[in-house]
Amino acid sequence: MTIEVNSNIVDFVEGETIAQLLKRMNFVFPLIVVKIDGVLVKKTDFDSTTFPDGASIQMIHLISGG
Repeated sequence: MTIEVNSNIVDFVEGETIAQLLKRMNFVFPLIVVKIDGVLVKKTDFDSTTFPDGASIQMIHLISGG
């Protein structure tokens, strides 16, 4: 059982939320966009949104500057 995160295959954990996956993948960026199978997940939903086995997840950190 696996998922794809940013084109990398990682183990699927039943019931894991986006927030937990971010922590497991060491994504600590303050500005991040997450899509599950192409569908945008609101940051306010990271703690409650889970994903199925085989999901394709994109985690894109945004960089701001001037």
